[in-house]
Amino acid sequence: MNEQLNYLQNFAESYIQKTKTSKQIAQNYRSVFADPRVVNNFNPTFKEMCYPIVGQRALGSKIWDIDGNEYIDLMMGFGINLFGHNPSFIQVALQEQLEKGFPIGPQAEFAGEVAQLICELTGMERVAISNTGTEAVMTAIRIARAATKRQKIVIFSGSYHGHFDGTLVDAKTAANFQALPSASGVLPNFVADVLVLEYGNFQSLEIIKTHQHELAAILVEPVQSSRPNLQPKEFLQALRQVTQAADIALIFDEMVTGFRIHPGGAQAWFDVKADIATYGKIVGGGIPIGIIAGSAIYMDKIDGGMWNYGDDSYPSVETTFFAGTHCKHPLSLAAARAVLQYLKEQGVVLQEQLNQRTSLFIQHLNAYFAAEDLPIQMANFGSLFAPASIGGTATSNASESSMGVDLLTYHLLHKGILLRGGGNFLSTAHTDDDIQRILAAIKESVTDLQAAKILPIPSQKLTKV
Repeated sequence: MNEQLNYLQNFAESYIQKTKTSKQIAQNYRSVFADPRVVNNFNPTFKEMCYPIVGQRALGSKIWDIDGNEYIDLMMGFGINLFGHNPSFIQVALQEQLEKGFPIGPQAEFAGEVAQLICELTGMERVAISNTGTEAVMTAIRIARAATKRQKIVIFSGSYHGHFDGTLVDAKTAANFQALPSASGVLPNFVADVLVLEYGNFQSLEIIKTHQHELAAILVEPVQSSRPNLQPKEFLQALRQVTQAADIALIFDEMVTGFRIHPGGAQAWFDVKADIATYGKIVGGGIPIGIIAGSAIYMDKIDGGMWNYGDDSYPSVETTFFAGTHCKHPLSLAAARAVLQYLKEQGVVLQEQLNQRTSLFIQHLNAYFAAEDLPIQMANFGSLFAPASIGGTATSNASESSMGVDLLTYHLLHKGILLRGGGNFLSTAHTDDDIQRILAAIKESVTDLQAAKILPIPSQKLTKV
């Protein structure tokens, strides 16, 4: 134990010295700046290293922090930067828009073109534009309820749909799927019309059938960013049949999967046509945006539906409320237009090549972890990857292994690999050399932690000793 504590102390000193300005900034502004990312996964053991790295500039697959340290970035803006940081085609589009200014009030110049491109790539009929993914999901639920005249919705356990009160829920118990707030400040009455079911479990379909006449929508993260190993194609296809038969809106939350796994997103990948889909992240090219896309029967609730000049037509569909000062911001739309045009030009080959490279990378990682008897199993869905499991071994329990994995993350940061413990991403900017450097840093870090007896030493190495 003393050996481990000495190692932790020495490593922490080295880590803090290398990133001292980031730590100083966190401390200097803590009294005025309330930032949950500073304390995410707070662990008293690592308290002195519990501060975010402050980024100063970024290009391609790299980020440089406030202390001048270079990192190969695997966070990629939490999934935003499919093409790496500051790609030239987005940079040019933003510079051109900045020179023109960004008039807010008149219709945005590229709004219609962006909507048309999204429809072309996704197969959806109509599009509305918001500021964030949370707003897009909130709007999708509202228009589903408005169109169906029903109140209840279904959300699946393990999914994440932003920080809207109506989606911050957990199931009451494993046997009682009535939703309870998952965060303080969310009122129980606010989630009284939400059911939380088990994702991928066909028994959930039977529960949906039981409540079908009450349900306005089923909200799905097709592949959950926290569980990329769960890719339930047959379940989704069966869910589509159930929702169609009962006129329940099927909403795909494609914030992460949209434009990543395929130009048409998870809908194209799983061959499931949703009624409404929400997008963000990649499509904004690094600038905030949220997209609500779907069938006209639902999207008409935004503006009253199709009508023409020169005849007696008019917006005849009853609408619900949708607004936002910065919706259709010219900078966001300039970036989105550039991204969508680029994706259209590149075609599905872009995603196919990146998906293949990521799968090969994960295969190498898993082979190494298995050879080292480490209780870590990685999984990927396209260019998203995350731990599928972290367990214990004969010489360590799950809690100890989890602490070792947390410390492994700090070691990788120290060696110039920027990542988080959950989902991470490869981009088209990552090179073969980047991947080799990542693998080398992982192996070096594991070796260091094994020597300090923080990670278990594989049995074959113990035998040799």
